[in-house]
Amino acid sequence: MSEKKISWSEGVWLTEPPLCYEKEGALVAEALKGSDYWQTTMYGFQRDNGHSLVVPWSGGDAVEVSFHLTGFENLYDQAGLMLWSHSGQWIKAGVEINDSVPHVGAVVTAGYSDWSLSPVPEWEGKIITIRASRLRDAVIIRARAEQQPWRTIRVCRLHPEEDWQVGPYLCAPTNAGLQVAFTGWRWTKPDTDVHVQPLAEGSE
Repeated sequence: MSEKKISWSEGVWLTEPPLCYEKEGALVAEALKGSDYWQTTMYGFQRDNGHSLVVPWSGGDAVEVSFHLTGFENLYDQAGLMLWSHSGQWIKAGVEINDSVPHVGAVVTAGYSDWSLSPVPEWEGKIITIRASRLRDAVIIRARAEQQPWRTIRVCRLHPEEDWQVGPYLCAPTNAGLQVAFTGWRWTKPDTDVHVQPLAEGSE
C-alpha cells in the first residue's frame, strides 16, 4: 500500500492527557506529572497511566508516528510509539531523557518490563519518526531523525494470539510541563527484511 494518514480523531486515549489540541495539522498534548508505563522489574512499581492515543492494528501495514523533539527537559520525559495489548503486554519505543541527554530506546513488557536505550544528543530539535512493522512472529522497530537512514532499535516477539492497538504516546514520570507536538501518524508499506531499509515515504 501507499502511505495513508491516520487522523487524530480516529484514536482513543487509554488515559486522556490534561491538555490536548490540534494546531496546524499537528496534535499537541501535555503529559500529566507521574504518567508512566512500567511493570515491576528493578523498580518494583507498576504503572500504566501514560497517555497513548491508539487504533486497532491488524499488522498488515507498518505504522509510523512523528514528533518534534523539543521541550524534553526532565528525567524520563518521553514520547514515541505505543504497541498496546493490555497492561501486562505492551511495547513502547521512542525518545526519552536520561541523565540530561535524549536517548532512543524501547521497553518490551510481557508481565515484566525491560529497557534498552542509546544516546542521541544530535537528534535534539529535529522531527523524530518511530516505526513498527510486523514480520512473521516478530515486530521490527526503527527510528530516525528527519530524513536520515532508519536505525533498527529493537526486534522482538509480538505475541500473535493477542489483539494489538498502536499510536503515539507521551509520559512525564518526574515533572509536569512536557508538551509534545506530534506531526504525523500513518500506515505505510511493511518491512520486507530486517536488513533492508523500509520504502516508507518519510517523515512529515
